[in-house]
Amino acid sequence: MALETSDIQNKLVDNFELIVSDFAQQHDIFSFEVDSTSILEVMQFLRDDKTLRFNFLTDLCGIHYPDAETDRQFAVVYHMHNWVDNVRIRIKCFLNGENPEIDSVTSLFLGANWQERETYDFFGIIFKGHPQLKRILNMDEMVSFPMRKEFPLEDGGRTDKDDRFFGRTTDNC
Repeated sequence: MALETSDIQNKLVDNFELIVSDFAQQHDIFSFEVDSTSILEVMQFLRDDKTLRFNFLTDLCGIHYPDAETDRQFAVVYHMHNWVDNVRIRIKCFLNGENPEIDSVTSLFLGANWQERETYDFFGIIFKGHPQLKRILNMDEMVSFPMRKEFPLEDGGRTDKDDRFFGRTTDNC
């Protein structure tokens, strides 16, 4: 019998009630939100449950929402895969913009080690309990986090370009 999204949702709601929310099917992947303080508990349940069997962490990454309310300015997104039933899920945890931190999942999935370091390096999200949380691609001396949307995309003072050549005006060239 195939694993249905309703089975996943029912098991999660039965075991975690208000900790899990916003269930939706997005582009052929079942997605939901988990309270960031409970990510370890929920992911362990998803991995160890005899029906769910989400035994592989495919990916984790960060997102910055600078215009959102303070408690939802950052997110960590996890993709898990049940190889037996070939089912994938997406979990999103929102974090406080002033102190973006969440528990490390390296105790559940060793492959999270590099992914969490990369997310820290580019977004500044702290993974509590990570065995060696330090920059992995950028220089140690760097004080900013390059994937945060804190800087303008272009230099407004540039005089060497004409917006007409970039399709930004309706004027003819």
